[in-house]
Amino acid sequence: MHYSLNHRFRATFVGTLLGEIIAQNTYKQSPIDSEVGKIAVLGTKSLIELGKLDVDNWLERYHQKSPHLDITDQTSPAAIIATLPVALFFHENTSKLRQNLLHVLQIWHDDPVVRDGALAVGYAIAQSLTEKLHPPSLIPEIIAFIGETPTPLTQKLLKVHELLHGGFGLATAQAEFCREAEPSNVIAMAFYCFLSTREDFRLAVLRANHKDNFGRQTTRTLHYSQMISAITGALSGADNSTAGIPVKWRILLSPENLATWELASFSQMLELSDALVAVWSGVYDIALHTREFPEEGCVKSDEQSRLCVFAAPHVIRLR
Repeated sequence: MHYSLNHRFRATFVGTLLGEIIAQNTYKQSPIDSEVGKIAVLGTKSLIELGKLDVDNWLERYHQKSPHLDITDQTSPAAIIATLPVALFFHENTSKLRQNLLHVLQIWHDDPVVRDGALAVGYAIAQSLTEKLHPPSLIPEIIAFIGETPTPLTQKLLKVHELLHGGFGLATAQAEFCREAEPSNVIAMAFYCFLSTREDFRLAVLRANHKDNFGRQTTRTLHYSQMISAITGALSGADNSTAGIPVKWRILLSPENLATWELASFSQMLELSDALVAVWSGVYDIALHTREFPEEGCVKSDEQSRLCVFAAPHVIRLR
């Protein structure tokens, strides 16, 4: 594997948040929607603690944090950000990926555009994590993964495929997808920015923040412009890993900016991401299971806590 899963998981979260922050700086606006960032973090914690998807647990955690807010009212493309932990956790099996994405999308009453967008982004991230992403065939594969739908997203993605195949530039893509501030245009534009500069995280995010997006600035167009940046950051982060994220951009991940996701520090974000990988892979911290396992067989170290890993031969973990 060219990049480790640890670094790809990290870069998906980091890329998403950097996409948000850079868009905020570009348009001089407040955060896109801090609530979806919060539910992404709370959902990640739920997956880590339970080792499985439990939508009721996600909602319970959210209501404990924000009892007066209703996350189910948020049907904009921003809700796609909240599904990223599921895309990461079930990335290796496309049938389970689809099943669990559809399950978590029930939080938003299975809104068709949010559903299709989450499936498209989740599939692309899964292909990056398994190093199976092949740009010429990605869009047709995504359309097949989405299946029959009443939304215009598949047609917009086909247009992205045509633009990329024809070598058309950013101005042509903006003319195609930024004439109207519609959710399907947001998702299509993010895929264009990612795939047209696949190996350059910095350039992909900067192109996603081009000020000609949607022309006249209104509350809605600014919101959608920021969403293009966040989704582009997630897609490019998963594909390019942390190695592709400019070091100087990481200073933007200050406690103030991280607070929108209710994270205290950059290291906390990394620890959360690493814990998600650990649970996915079947590695457990013995300190959390002192009553379950005996001390025999544990490796002791002056600098590290004791760690035991138990697994059947040739099996990483159970699903």
